[in-house]
Amino acid sequence: MELKTYEHRTQYYETDQMGVIHHSNYIRWFEEARTDLLEQMGMGYDTMEAQGIICPVLSVHCEYKSMTHYGETVLILPILKEYNGIKMTLEYTVMDKETEEIRCVGESRHCFLTKEGKPLSLKRSYVAIDEMFRKCLPDHSQE
Repeated sequence: MELKTYEHRTQYYETDQMGVIHHSNYIRWFEEARTDLLEQMGMGYDTMEAQGIICPVLSVHCEYKSMTHYGETVLILPILKEYNGIKMTLEYTVMDKETEEIRCVGESRHCFLTKEGKPLSLKRSYVAIDEMFRKCLPDHSQE
C-alpha cells in the first residue's frame, strides 16, 4: 500500500520562550501523523469507533535529534513497525522538509479494545481489518 508522508507547518503557539518548538508538540505531531496514516488505510479513528473498536495509547517514546523552529515545515513518516492483531507499534521520523535533517525519532504503542474497555483481537473478530493492518507492515509477514 502506497502511503504518503504527513506534512506539518510549525505554528507560533508551538514554540517556547527560546523560539524553538516545545518538546511536547512532537508527541502531538505523532498523533496527527498516526491519524492521517489510519485514514489513508481506510481505518480512521471515527471508522474504528463506529465499529466498536477503540485504540488507546499504551506508551510513547521520543528522542530529540535537532531543534525545530517556528515557520519551518516538517515531514513526519509514520511506519507500522509491529502488529499482532491485539497490539501495534508505530515508529515516527520527523525531518525538516527543506534540509531533510532529522528532528526526532520515536514510537507509540497501542492496543485494541471494545467500547467497554475489554481486550480485542482484530485477528479473531475483524478479519478484514486485521488483513489491512498486516498489509501495511514493512515485511507483510508478522503474525
